[in-house]
Amino acid sequence: MSERITAQLGDKQIIIETGKLAKQADGAVTVQLGETIVLVAAVAATKAKPGQEFFPLTVDYREKAAAAGKFPGGYFKREGRPTEKEILTCRLTDRPIRPLFPKGWYNEVQVQTVVLSADGENDPDILSIIGASASLSVSDIPWDGPLGALRIGRVKGKFVANPTHVEMAESDLDLIYVGNSQDIVMFEGAAKEITEDEFKAALKFGHECCQPLIAAQKELMAKAGKKKREIKLNIVPEEILSEAKKLAGDRIVPALLTPGKLARESAVSAIFEEVGKKLVEKFGEEKVTEFVLKDAAYYIQKEAVRSLILDSGKRLDGRKFDVVRPISGEVGILPRAHGSAIFTRGETQAVTLATLGTGEDAQEFDSYTGGSNEKKFILHYNFPNFSVGETGRISGPGRREIGHGALAERSLSSMIPLDTYPYAIRITSEIMESNGSTSMASVCGGTLALMDAGCPMIRPVGGISVGICTEHDDKDKIKRYQLLTDIIGWEDAFCDMDCKIAGTEKGITGFQLDLKLRGISQELMAETLEKARVARLFILAEMAKVISEPRKELSKYAPRIVTVKINPEKIGALIGPGGKNIKRLVEESGCEINIEDDGTVNIYSVSEEGMKIARESIEGMTAEAEIGKIYRGRVVTVKEFGAFVEFLPGKDGLVHISELANFRVKQTEDIVKIGDEIWVKCLGVDEKGRVKLSRKAAMAERDQEMGGEPVPAGGGDDQGHGGEERARDERPREDRGAEPRGENRGGDRGGERRGGDRGAVDRGPRRN
Repeated sequence: MSERITAQLGDKQIIIETGKLAKQADGAVTVQLGETIVLVAAVAATKAKPGQEFFPLTVDYREKAAAAGKFPGGYFKREGRPTEKEILTCRLTDRPIRPLFPKGWYNEVQVQTVVLSADGENDPDILSIIGASASLSVSDIPWDGPLGALRIGRVKGKFVANPTHVEMAESDLDLIYVGNSQDIVMFEGAAKEITEDEFKAALKFGHECCQPLIAAQKELMAKAGKKKREIKLNIVPEEILSEAKKLAGDRIVPALLTPGKLARESAVSAIFEEVGKKLVEKFGEEKVTEFVLKDAAYYIQKEAVRSLILDSGKRLDGRKFDVVRPISGEVGILPRAHGSAIFTRGETQAVTLATLGTGEDAQEFDSYTGGSNEKKFILHYNFPNFSVGETGRISGPGRREIGHGALAERSLSSMIPLDTYPYAIRITSEIMESNGSTSMASVCGGTLALMDAGCPMIRPVGGISVGICTEHDDKDKIKRYQLLTDIIGWEDAFCDMDCKIAGTEKGITGFQLDLKLRGISQELMAETLEKARVARLFILAEMAKVISEPRKELSKYAPRIVTVKINPEKIGALIGPGGKNIKRLVEESGCEINIEDDGTVNIYSVSEEGMKIARESIEGMTAEAEIGKIYRGRVVTVKEFGAFVEFLPGKDGLVHISELANFRVKQTEDIVKIGDEIWVKCLGVDEKGRVKLSRKAAMAERDQEMGGEPVPAGGGDDQGHGGEERARDERPREDRGAEPRGENRGGDRGGERRGGDRGAVDRGPRRN
C-alpha cells in the first residue's frame, strides 16, 4: 500500500510518495513539485565485494525526453551518455548523502533518479536530492538522515524558495541548500556579488525551509519505513592498529612536516613500507591485508595531522592558519591564444587559455526540464595525471572535472557582460600542479586570461578554499576546531571541510561546500565566510600586480566584430532565397555573419578588408531609399519611358525619360544603356514602395558641389564637369554637331572607365 505526504514551502507543495513504484528496490519514492515528478530508488548490496577497500556509492540522475513530451535529438532517438546537467545533478545528489553512511561499511549502494515528468518551470535537480534522502530513509539501508533541500533565489531583494525558471531569470542568487534538523550539510551555487551578510541570511532562510521537508520524511518513515539492517563494519583490528602506531613511533610527525608535497609523501611512504613488513611478520598475510595496511596508515596519519593542528598549532607546510600560500602569475604566455595566463598558489598551478568566438560558437544543448538551452560562456577544466606526479588511465573528463569546471564557470560568468558582449567565450583550465583547490586556481587564472584577452570584465574574480579540523565529544558535538585558510591536499584528505568561496572585492559570485561531518553550524559558517573574504581580497590584490584591468586591444588572432542594425523586415532580403545572398557574402568576404531576430547583424572577421566588404554590402542590401540623397547606380533595364537603375544592392528605381537630362530626350538609349553607372537622386517613394530617381537632378547638385555655377535645368556629366557650357546649349547632341566637353577623364577613379563588369561611365548623350 502506498503512503503519501506533503510538505509546504511558502506557496508551493512538495509531495513525496512511496509504495507505488519500484517496490523491489530497498527504498523508492516519487517526489513532485508542480507537474515535475522524479522517481528515486535506492539499493544496497547484501555484502561487500571481497577485498573492497572503499565505500562504493554510485548516484545516477537521468532526464527523459518523454517526460517533457519530446523526442530525443540525434539519429538513434534514444537517450545516450549523461549530459553535463545530468552529471552535475549526480554530484549534487551524491555530496550531501555520502557522509551519512557508516564509516567502515563497504557494501555497494546505488541511488538512481529518473525524471518522469518535466513541466519546464520547476527544475528536478532539487527533487533528486529530496528523493535520495527519502528513499534511503524509508529503506533498510543504514543511513543517518533525513535531509531537507531546496533552491533559493532572491528576486527584488526577497528570498524565494524553489523559484521557477522565470523567477530565476530575475534572481541575483542561485543557492542550492541542504541541511539537517540542526546544521548545514551542503551548499552550492552562484550569485551576483552578494555580501557575506546577505549570504548568511540566505543560509538561514534555507535552513528554516528545510524543516518541513525533514518533518514530512520522518512522518513517512513512521508510516512506511523499514527496519534498518544489521551490518558488519570492516575496520582495522585494534591489536594491529596499536602495533602499527608503536612501530611508526615518533617518526610520523617529522615526516609529515617535510617541506614539499612529493618529499612529504615519500618520507611517509618509506615509514609505512617498513611498518607493513613488520606487521606481516608478526600477524601474517591473512590478517595484514592490503586493505588493513592502507587503513592503518590512513588512521595514523589522520590522527597525527589533527594533533599537529589542534594540539601543536602547526600546519604541515609551516604556515599560520589564516595565511594564503605564495602567489605568482603571468599573462600573455602563449602567442596564438586570444588570452592566456599562469596562476600559481603554492604547489597548485593552472594554465588558462581564453578563446573568443562568434555567435555560432555558443554551446547549444537539449533542455527537457526548462531553462536556457544556450551558453555563451564556457569553462572547461582538465586534470591530467602528471599534475600529481602519478600515472593512470588517460580518458575524457570525469565527473570531478566537469564539476570543478562548472564551479569556476559560474563564479566568473556574472562578471562578464554576456548580454551586451558580442563574443562567445571559452576558458580552458589546464592543471599543471595540484596540491589543494585547483578549482579556485582556475577562477583566478580564468580572470587573468580574460583580462589578457581584452574581455571587459566588470570586476576581477578570485577564489579560495577554507577547511576545518574538528574534535568531537561523546555526543558527536564539536568541542574544539580550527579553521584553515587555503587548505593543501593533505588537509583536505585528513580534515573535515572544503568550503570554496569565489568573488570580487564587492561580494560573492560562486560557492561550494563539501563536508565529511554530519553538518556544520551557522555560526561556524559565518566564521568561514569571513576567513574567505579576507583571503579573497589578498588574492585579488596579488592578481592586480599581474594585470589590473582588461587590455584595450584584442589579440591579432581574435576575430574582430562589427555590429550593424537593420530593419527586421529586411532580414529576408539579406538572407535571400535559400540563403543565397548571405552565403555569397560570406564567401566573398571571408567573414562569419550572424543575424538576430531583432535586426542585429554581427560580422566577425580577422581581416579588415573582409570586414569592410561585408559591412558595406550589408548596409547597401538593407538600406532604405532616402529622399534627396544622391546614389551611384547601375542601369539594369532600359525602357521607352526611362531606365531602371539599381541604386542599392537589390533595390531598383525608375529614372523617367524626362529625368535623364536637362534637355528633351527622344530615346532612353541616347543617354544610357544597360550596365552604365550613373549618378541619380531620389525624388520620392510612392505608396507601393516604388522609387523615383532623377539623373538630371543628381548632375545639377553634384555640379554645384564641384564648384560650378548653378544649373537650373541640370547639366554636366556625372563627374560634375562642363555644366556651365551645356547650360548654354540644351539641344540634342546631333543638332549641335559636336560632342560636348566634360568626358570623364579620370576624376576620383583615376582614369576613364568604359564598361566591362563595372559598367560604362555616364558620359552624357550618345551620337547616333
